[in-house]
Amino acid sequence: MADKKLAIIATKGTLDWAYPPFILSSTAAALGYEAQVFFTFYGLQLLKKKLDLKVSALGNPGMPMPMKMDKWFPVLGTALPGMESMMTFMMKRKMKSKGIATVEELRDLCLEADVKMIGCQMTVDLFDLSRDDFIDGIEYGGATTFLGYAGDADVSLFI
Repeated sequence: MADKKLAIIATKGTLDWAYPPFILSSTAAALGYEAQVFFTFYGLQLLKKKLDLKVSALGNPGMPMPMKMDKWFPVLGTALPGMESMMTFMMKRKMKSKGIATVEELRDLCLEADVKMIGCQMTVDLFDLSRDDFIDGIEYGGATTFLGYAGDADVSLFI
């Protein structure tokens, strides 16, 4: 039994928000923590077999833009058709050039490290999803399941 416990609630399903729960939980597991991540609402997308994660500069003023676009390109311009696809392509290309693991690789690492990943059953039902949509090796539960664990955790994070 691990000396320390990490509990994370993952609520976002975009490319940029996929990294924190997987990086933090896999790192915690490597450090000997028991780690559990509860994926709810849009965060549940991170457990799907086929990931189609996007990133958007819209509503994300801290996102660095190429060619210093954040200094001269109007924020409203990021809502133009095709901008989300372009930003996602550019982010994936940049991550690859820097040797950053993919979300799928990090997710697999978490499974190998025995990070317990729980899909929110209420969210599955709410969005009419099927358990066949999700990767193997995860569990399903609700707020009671997560709180039963988080109540004893040394570190609890909401992402």
